[in-house]
Amino acid sequence: METSNRTTADAAPLHLPGAQRAFGTAKILVAAYGVLSAAVLLTVAVLAITGHPVTSFMWGRSAGLLASAAVVHWLTVLAARGRRWAYRRVRILSVVMPVAIIAVDLIPGICPGWFALAQAVSALPLAATAFLSNGPGLRAAFAEGS
Repeated sequence: METSNRTTADAAPLHLPGAQRAFGTAKILVAAYGVLSAAVLLTVAVLAITGHPVTSFMWGRSAGLLASAAVVHWLTVLAARGRRWAYRRVRILSVVMPVAIIAVDLIPGICPGWFALAQAVSALPLAATAFLSNGPGLRAAFAEGS
């Protein structure tokens, strides 16, 4: 069985001013993404229970985005602890996911307008996380050689 001792080699010093504050804000934004994603899933569930039409796409998409919120939050927590690999993933996911969410929902006929709007609103905190995680403060904290 292999063990990995990446704790010191892969950890970044987060002593720069504002780094922990930025991560605190990022965690709040990602949590907001999760809450909004949960609200969309709950709305789909209520609509289904009350006999309104919902598609398997709406179920899968809502559940998938809620699950992705949990993963991005986990990565953000690890990045706040200095894990470079987690920080890289947060940077990438926070940029790619809002674009993908909106792009897929814009495919004609794939979902109702209210659903596309709700998904776009839920992606806004994640987009804000992209600006924060790609900003100069956190990039300096995770600069190679720091």
